[in-house]
Amino acid sequence: MQTPDPLNSPSLDEERSEREAVAPGRNFSLLALYQVVMRTGWIFKTESIIMPAVLDLMGGNAILRGCLPMLNRLGQSFPPLIAADYIRQLPHKKRLLALCAAVMGVCFISLALVWRLADHEQATALPYLFLLIYGIFFSFVGLHNLVMSLLVGKLIPVTQRGRLMLVSMTLGCLSAVAFAWLLLRNWLGQQTGQFESIFLFTGVAFLFSALVACCLKEVPDVGKRETKKLGQVLRQSWETLRVDRNFRVLVIIAALFGMSMTLFPHYQALARGRLEVGLQAMVPWLIVQNMGAAGFSIPMGWLADRYGFRLVLRIQMLLLMMPPIFAIWFANLTGGSHWFLLVFALLGLSPVMLRTFSNYTLEIADRQRQPIYLSTMSVCMAVPVLATSLLVGLMVELIGFEITFLAVIVAIFIGWILTFRLGEPRHQAPGSMPTIASSTEKKSDPASNLPDLS
Repeated sequence: MQTPDPLNSPSLDEERSEREAVAPGRNFSLLALYQVVMRTGWIFKTESIIMPAVLDLMGGNAILRGCLPMLNRLGQSFPPLIAADYIRQLPHKKRLLALCAAVMGVCFISLALVWRLADHEQATALPYLFLLIYGIFFSFVGLHNLVMSLLVGKLIPVTQRGRLMLVSMTLGCLSAVAFAWLLLRNWLGQQTGQFESIFLFTGVAFLFSALVACCLKEVPDVGKRETKKLGQVLRQSWETLRVDRNFRVLVIIAALFGMSMTLFPHYQALARGRLEVGLQAMVPWLIVQNMGAAGFSIPMGWLADRYGFRLVLRIQMLLLMMPPIFAIWFANLTGGSHWFLLVFALLGLSPVMLRTFSNYTLEIADRQRQPIYLSTMSVCMAVPVLATSLLVGLMVELIGFEITFLAVIVAIFIGWILTFRLGEPRHQAPGSMPTIASSTEKKSDPASNLPDLS
């Protein structure tokens, strides 16, 4: 007979819900504002446009561009996995959220100083310093995203998370577009730009986000505090995958979605190389990409609250095949520079998809297991990016864009097919989710060989 888990008993869940329902309207508004400010700063460092262009100007090539998505996913996967148990035990998670946002801001202020002081043509080590700061930045982005997801799961009811995604993405993208239109037109020329101003604006926006995070109203979590070693964390992650078939399907889909990220740095290179456009073309690209994110978040948020995130994920994976298809088509089309805006508008779907994966994961895991579920998914999403980003860059360098893009399209198509094997958490009966025994159960039940994930 299994021993009841006191951390997940109905009575304590009800008490926890009552305690955490402190100023729900205030927390909803602050989390929305936080994401709006973060989104506004993020448009000035977009991975598919600004950052690869900066690396190109420093003397980078397709292989170095391939390091960008690799460092992106490396930072967003392993640091959260290693720190997942520590983060779960933090009484106040908003403090770590504010710290991560502050460090992210400092990284971009450092990049502004580097760009201002360095000789871009003579400093051969500049691209590698750029990539080093970029890697540190995304390590804190990974921790930030995990804490942010946990705070949303803690402070926002499940039926309002789609609305939060809709509100924050819509207002955030409108704000980002307005600032990009006002500032980037003056900061970007045909062949170069005032990137120190761009990086400084991004850093200040992230610092302001940190201040907003400090204003959240959060009741401290209470529970048993124990430290797990890295080996235990990795075993937890493996056992989570082993016992939860639905989660296994989800992480495979996430991994195939991750393949689309390997193309991000190469879209702007394809357009600038084939269509002979200057840096000023990046301003409308940035605007339509963020307008696309806002446009997708409205129907996706509504569908998620009404029908669940499984349907939303299925639609998104189908749409994700369009950017590489259109990119190849328009790059070989007379007047394709005007049509290339559609490619970046569709790329606006990617940040919405990241939140969809996160919100679906929150629904299939109970509170105590959410950190290990979220961090495991991030690692599985990162593995193909880490394994193939340099290969994709090398393929672009040696055999061109067409075959490389086609291989990624096939991977995304397989991911879309797999969405039909996912379950809908809102249709499952209570208690149908796989359970993992605690350490006390293992002692009383010799047949149990699963580690403690509580």
